[in-house]
Amino acid sequence: MGRKYFGTDGVRGLANAYPMTAEMALKIGAAAGRYFRRDGSQAHRVVIGKDTRLSGYMFENALTAGLTSTGMNVLLLGPVPTPAVGLLTPSMRADFGIMISASHNPHHDNGIKFFGPDGYKLSDEAELEIEKLIDEGVELAMPENIGRAKRVDDGRYRYLERVKSSFPSGMNLNGIKVVIDCANGAGYRAAPEVLWELGADVIPVGTAPNGKNINEGCGSTKPQTAAEMVVAHGADVAICLDGDADRVVIVDEAGTVADGDQIMGLMASRWASEGRLSGNALVATVMSNLGLERFLSAQGIGLERTAVGDRYVVERMRVGGFNLGGEQSGHIVMTDYSTTGDGLMAGLQFLAEMVRTGKKASELAAVFDPVPQLLKNVRFQAGQTPLDMDAVKATIADAETRLQSSGRLLIRKSGTEPLIRVMAECEDDVLLNTVVNDVVDVIQKATAA
Repeated sequence: MGRKYFGTDGVRGLANAYPMTAEMALKIGAAAGRYFRRDGSQAHRVVIGKDTRLSGYMFENALTAGLTSTGMNVLLLGPVPTPAVGLLTPSMRADFGIMISASHNPHHDNGIKFFGPDGYKLSDEAELEIEKLIDEGVELAMPENIGRAKRVDDGRYRYLERVKSSFPSGMNLNGIKVVIDCANGAGYRAAPEVLWELGADVIPVGTAPNGKNINEGCGSTKPQTAAEMVVAHGADVAICLDGDADRVVIVDEAGTVADGDQIMGLMASRWASEGRLSGNALVATVMSNLGLERFLSAQGIGLERTAVGDRYVVERMRVGGFNLGGEQSGHIVMTDYSTTGDGLMAGLQFLAEMVRTGKKASELAAVFDPVPQLLKNVRFQAGQTPLDMDAVKATIADAETRLQSSGRLLIRKSGTEPLIRVMAECEDDVLLNTVVNDVVDVIQKATAA
């Protein structure tokens, strides 16, 4: 059974348009409140964090109304990184947590992500149960049992201490000049504070949110600004977060960008050498570069691949007992420290390696040569199913045959936007461009028909 409202990572869409309306958020809050408060007792609570989007105020209030209407007590954290919600949900003995964010998307989008009482994202089964309650409606609490809402002023500071605890004891960042790009998002206060407290010379970028500039020309999806700042200021490295600070990319001292695959490769190699890489394997998605797989294999390290989405990475990590995983996009999950991707923690791991080895960022941020990879997106309209059309199927099959001995092809629907993503890897650039463009062309014709 497919999910109706939930995508790869919660409910997401254009703010003030279905399903991301205040009315729908109220229903989602009530449904989630009833799902987690099935025993009818009064000692129930939920923590809510948000990023810096203007619509966050609307959704925060609507969710609070829905949750308190079912008897849930609400603890409001304000703007905090997504991983802070994952960490503080079990720490504050909450039944579940909610993060209001559309991550790397522009400000006009927003989303609602859920965490269970253990701080991990909800299973597909739990989301289906909540969807059922959204559609059926829920029994509201009696007037005397309506929940309360309370602001938690020190949530960010609790998170800061947890983040710093992931950095090697006795080590500091004295003498290291760091550009920190917070994407005008949820980490705009926490990230510079952590780096400064650890001794770094901090150059902040994207730390002036106005509700509409989140991810705008900055952050992990647009690291060019940070790269320019690194060169201009003679910085040693840049850490670029996304809007909710659960992703990271690294920029070296020359302004060269390293994605999540390079960071994971570096960490997996280091952890394996120290005997602390659980299962002697890294968990990554089907999007991770073939070069990463070859690099790890040469060192006797395994690579476990999952579907796209950090929640699927975490599920595989928990089932298999692995402690390191992530995505090429920069979600780095370290279950020894956190329950979900944490861009700031991953950035600190990179900085710790710089301190430990005395090497420049450029010497650490390119641990393998990536196989050329090309990704193109094709937008489609609601109700269209171009991947089911015979012409599209035939073109995809032909492309797979041509790549069989020298690369691979991956076609998938985005879980957060109405896009079909066409990705291929191949060391033959001409073949790479040909197969991707052939598939994109046939999908575009199918969606235009």
